[in-house]
Amino acid sequence: MHGSATPLSASAASAWLLVLLCAVSGAYCLLRARRADRRARGMAAGEAVMGFGMAAMAVPSGTGPWGPQLLLAVCCAASAHALWLLRGGWHHAHHLVGTLAMAYMALAMTAGHGHGREGLPAVTGALLLYYAGYVLLGGARLVTGGGPASVPGGVAGPGAAGAAGAGELVRACRLAMGTGMLAMLLSM
Repeated sequence: MHGSATPLSASAASAWLLVLLCAVSGAYCLLRARRADRRARGMAAGEAVMGFGMAAMAVPSGTGPWGPQLLLAVCCAASAHALWLLRGGWHHAHHLVGTLAMAYMALAMTAGHGHGREGLPAVTGALLLYYAGYVLLGGARLVTGGGPASVPGGVAGPGAAGAAGAGELVRACRLAMGTGMLAMLLSM
């Protein structure tokens, strides 16, 4: 690596690792959507959009071609879509919380003119509690193999290693995105 080991470079490196983690999660979810049956395709596509959106949100400020205003508009549109999906059941509520959290962070970036993220402590605290619980529960389910895999309709497909392996990978992908969201909220 080139350059000094200053906190700024360590911060930038961790931000780029978060971008990579979210982008890989989004790409995996996109592949799942491509292989899924009609019923599961929408959920996998929504998770792919969430992964790519989180990757764009995690890019260090001033690097990408987008600004906080564009991110805010996209996150608000995703929140409206997640709200629309709630008519199909409460299992979409997590996507609504995620899109609202991203819109909240984009709004905080807009208010800080892209230089910092300063949100309302109560809202940030509530989101931190939600995602800390989500990550802890998801990690426990992944380690113990318990809980629903949430792989409806045989997302694994005929050429995959099997539904059990696909379910674990789906849980790991969701855990990675939850951890990424927790990390972004901690930086506020």
